[in-house]
Amino acid sequence: MDPVIIAGAGPVGLALALALARQQVPSVVLDEGSGVTPEGSRTTVLRGDTTAFLAHLGYTRVTADGRDWSAWRTLRRNRELLHLELAPGEALHLPHHRLLRGLRDAVSATPLVQLVPESAVLELEQDESGVTVRTEQTWWRGSHLVACDGPRSTVRRQLRLRFPGRAAADHYAVATVRTDLPFPGEARLHRDPPHSPHSREVTARPLPDGVWRLDWRLPARQPGLSPDALVEQVRATLSLWNDGAVPRYELIAAADWTVQQRLATRFQVDRVFLAGDAAHLLGAVGMQNLDEGLRDAANLAWKLALVWHACAPERLLTTYQQERRSAVISRLRSADQAMPLLQPTTALLEARRTLLSGSLRRNAGLLSDGNLGTGRLGAPPAYPGRGRVGLSPALPPTAPGVLVPDLPVVTVDGTRERLRDRLGRGFLVLLVAPGTQVWASEHWLGAGLMPQLTAVTEDLPVPAELLVTEGYPGAPAHTVLLVRPDGHLVAAVPGSRPEELHRLADRARGGAQDLPVPRRDREPLTAGQS
Repeated sequence: MDPVIIAGAGPVGLALALALARQQVPSVVLDEGSGVTPEGSRTTVLRGDTTAFLAHLGYTRVTADGRDWSAWRTLRRNRELLHLELAPGEALHLPHHRLLRGLRDAVSATPLVQLVPESAVLELEQDESGVTVRTEQTWWRGSHLVACDGPRSTVRRQLRLRFPGRAAADHYAVATVRTDLPFPGEARLHRDPPHSPHSREVTARPLPDGVWRLDWRLPARQPGLSPDALVEQVRATLSLWNDGAVPRYELIAAADWTVQQRLATRFQVDRVFLAGDAAHLLGAVGMQNLDEGLRDAANLAWKLALVWHACAPERLLTTYQQERRSAVISRLRSADQAMPLLQPTTALLEARRTLLSGSLRRNAGLLSDGNLGTGRLGAPPAYPGRGRVGLSPALPPTAPGVLVPDLPVVTVDGTRERLRDRLGRGFLVLLVAPGTQVWASEHWLGAGLMPQLTAVTEDLPVPAELLVTEGYPGAPAHTVLLVRPDGHLVAAVPGSRPEELHRLADRARGGAQDLPVPRRDREPLTAGQS
């Protein structure tokens, strides 16, 4: 079968290629650039689920390339409104060029991915069996095409899909600075800082190697700061946090950043899909579009893999648009509701500063959600089915569609790992069995429900692996959980119920009763494959 063609070699396109390779699906990544990744002011904040996603794809330096935040603090003038201590992995901040280099290194070690530089998509055609793409050099044939080619996506224009939204939802002056600040490792948002000449809001986010990213919010339609004004703003901000003295600093890069909020009218046209910036743009009130792009890749990869391996019908792919577009709509709606509370700009609201101060105090937690990837503005979505979307933290851990927590697990060969390390190769059948962390595996691997569950797992209509865990939140002993390859829960059932597990797995792959049942000796997806 032809490989999957991916247009665009940014983080989402490269992550998708790695996710497909993890499931033994070859891909061709068409990169319109030369492959050189220069340094700059662009950075990204990854949440726990997206950091784990990149790590199990083979990006081994993801935590080394980034900086974990130890805390988040929100201030107004000289008063603290909110202070949150953060655990390692809750918010990982890394430079964009390091992220790209790490993903390219992982791709170069994967023979199933062909990365083709200087190959911008010029036109495409599709038929019942595949997609044909033309670049300047040649034609490419693929089973499917995924457009990860950014906000000016050529593929989206070729499909004549609209990309409506707001052209200037937010506006920032951005600088990356190497300096010492008296709160190392802490990220903060400071509203109405004293002696700030050009902005009423600044956010400081630590990066590795003593570097900080500073974002000053500007009026949406105001021109960007001049070089002299930017230096004045840098010095005023640094002195604010250093008892009035400007510490030694190095200005590494600067940029003017206008945040757009846009959503493609469709994420799928037959065998062509949109993902990442080609499908959506969101970044107001601290939200991170890359988080949603990586969730696109995680959601689409396993569905493409099942279809590519003839383990599911093409109709499974329609659930990608149902789930992901609905999730982004929910996020954009939450941002639209939050912005009037958090970022008032009209003259009338400006006149009511006392009222606004109280509003900010009440909504300081909401303001942190976008920056930390929590709540309505950032928490991982849940996919309960039928196009509905919820928030994983707002639902019970056993609710269908939630993102499962990362837990210690034991494989059938006795290997002890983390649950998220096993994601991305096939479905997981997870048995809750207290005592597995105490007793040696030889005492229980062949006892109780294990023999029956081993047989059930092998006979499921999807590639699957059996795991055991000591406990799962909200699930009593002997509960069996069926988990999708992207980590979202299909269902939790009491005990071993072969017919029900088969029905649930069949529904999760698109309800294809007439497709052959894949066996591990036919389509192996083992731990050694990548």
